[in-house]
Amino acid sequence: MIYVVIGFLWLSICLYIIFGGADFGAGIVELFTRKSNRTKTKKLMYESIAPVWEANHMWLIIAIVILFVGFPEIYTTLSIYLHIPLVLMLLGIIARGTAFTFRHYDAVKDDWQEVYTQIFYYSSLLTPFFLGLIAAATISHAINPEATNFLDLYIFSWLNWFGVAVGCFTVSICAYLASVFALRETSDRLELNLMIKKSKQTMVFVVITGILVFLTAYLSNIPLLVWVFSKPIGIIASVSATICLFLILRAMKREKLFPVRILAGFQVVMILVAATYQHNPNLILLGNGEHLSLLEHAASAKTISALGWALVLGSMFILPFLFYLMFSFSRQRR
Repeated sequence: MIYVVIGFLWLSICLYIIFGGADFGAGIVELFTRKSNRTKTKKLMYESIAPVWEANHMWLIIAIVILFVGFPEIYTTLSIYLHIPLVLMLLGIIARGTAFTFRHYDAVKDDWQEVYTQIFYYSSLLTPFFLGLIAAATISHAINPEATNFLDLYIFSWLNWFGVAVGCFTVSICAYLASVFALRETSDRLELNLMIKKSKQTMVFVVITGILVFLTAYLSNIPLLVWVFSKPIGIIASVSATICLFLILRAMKREKLFPVRILAGFQVVMILVAATYQHNPNLILLGNGEHLSLLEHAASAKTISALGWALVLGSMFILPFLFYLMFSFSRQRR
């Protein structure tokens, strides 16, 4: 049953990055759009994230519950040493959701609309950035429980050049997903050309920030190149992600927009596989040479069994309604 729980944890993280990432990316894309095109971009982004707006943070909640119940030592370590970026990320999620709601549904249109808009923009930008910082901290050996001062324990455990690079890469991934997902929401040639341009621009940012991640990893003595390319699975995942990029470009050129969302989602999964498979099931690599493993630091067998059955039975109820929600929104737009 432990592998069922780990599978649900990995699946929830993947789905949150894909759906939640596209959600955050909607604000990022709109922020970096010319003012003359922002109204059109805003409409496209809203239509793109509508099917998952109410449900995307469900995946984050599931991941947190799995860690809290099934892997308490890992949850405690993350909560203690990364409490600053975690709090900032959660505040960003709250601020973004609140700003989106008041910006879209407020009955009174006044100067506060601009305030809501700015909060929506910058919380959309900063939240995935802090998510990237947290992810980088778990594999960079920066968390050192044996450190003796506040900065090393609670600041430099996540604030470093490698973390900043991964944060920027996460932001670019979110913008890329949002722009690619919005391609199918276009209704005329002008909108399609606008989103194709945005998609290509975000692709460039993904490549640039990806190179930056490898460069900072090398300068920080993190063997990321070895992790990704030392075994066939990493090479296959990297090649698959690259092939998806060219297939998406070809689909955009031919205006065959149906497969682009699937290809983009699969591409992100392959990036996650390439970056994490080498040290799996070790979730956190500590600065003192030790690690926290999903197999070695799990809760008792009874707890894992109960959690696994709860996840299996819960998914039987939740997933069909989630897919029906997406289908309903898609059908309504048509």
